[in-house]
Amino acid sequence: MIQLNAANCPVSLSQGLAKTMIRFIRLLYRLHRLPSYRDRLTPTLPESARFDPGHDAVMMGYDFHITPEGPRLIEVNTNAGGALLAWQAQAAANGKPFPFHGQRNQIMDSFNEEMRLFSNGQKKQPECVIILDEEPEKQFLYNEMQQFVALFAQRGIYAAIAAPDALELRANTLFYQDKPVDMIYNRHCDFYLESQPMAHIRTAWLNRTLCLSPNPRIYGLLSDKRRMTLWSDPQELASLELSPEEQQQLLTLTPQTRTMDALDLATLWQDRRFWVFKPITSHGGKGVLLGRSISRGRFDALIPDQTLAQRLAPPAIIRCPDREGPVKTDFRFFVYRHKILGIAARIYQGQITTFRENGSGYAPVSLTMQQP
Repeated sequence: MIQLNAANCPVSLSQGLAKTMIRFIRLLYRLHRLPSYRDRLTPTLPESARFDPGHDAVMMGYDFHITPEGPRLIEVNTNAGGALLAWQAQAAANGKPFPFHGQRNQIMDSFNEEMRLFSNGQKKQPECVIILDEEPEKQFLYNEMQQFVALFAQRGIYAAIAAPDALELRANTLFYQDKPVDMIYNRHCDFYLESQPMAHIRTAWLNRTLCLSPNPRIYGLLSDKRRMTLWSDPQELASLELSPEEQQQLLTLTPQTRTMDALDLATLWQDRRFWVFKPITSHGGKGVLLGRSISRGRFDALIPDQTLAQRLAPPAIIRCPDREGPVKTDFRFFVYRHKILGIAARIYQGQITTFRENGSGYAPVSLTMQQP
């Protein structure tokens, strides 16, 4: 069970910074729909991500650090967890939901909208939703999955939490305990459906009998970490249908990101304290290494074409009333398409946001007129 820093560590965020990040999020949404962007990327994507399913992705998450120079994007997530827990942290602090208009009803409405788009308007909401993850009972956010089941039930939608092997494929349609599944809320981290346990889900997805959200297409266009190499490359951006102002916005908020094989390794080692190293296929902070603490042996063991080097954008350091030492914080924006569902502050200690340390978790956000 996650312990939240609800009322004990409120976090302030200036309205100006919030608006800067929201404009950036909406620019990325516009970018991923541009024909030039899609034409540039689609041939490089796995088969599961090459077609447009006609819908987007529920529970997108955009993570930012607030640096002295302003906000910097750290990651885009297509299966961002924690929205309901962040909502609880906000409500516990002041009896109000997320800042702006991101209430739980709007979160649930996004699932209905995905079903409507997938079915070309034939279904107003799904009939059977499976919340899918690998060994879900062992997952850190299993409690949140259970809350989603309850919310679906309130809307008259059957929902269950299941691992891939609990689903059966019959004539390209998935079944769960003899119930046909028309939608999967995908929390599994095989984003491109490439592993054997996900083969039957891949079949249903490719045959378009399943509304899978989030899905490989959105992951490939927005959340694959390699996309940040494009967003931080002036020459790449100049070839797209973007204004000079939009190009500069992307370059400013996206830290310089490259695969290691695109950089001079000797120079990279010398300047390592200014970089963060991330496996391309990692998730949840796994395998992320700060350059200032990496050993030479560990550096040399990194696989250059499978590792990203990203310019360090350190998180903000704040103090909480209930603890002596400082803590780190970042901000996650929960988003559906271009709509901001909510903002969460994540409090943590250590190298990355894992929530494994005592006292880490979600904290309420208050918007201020001035930058803190």
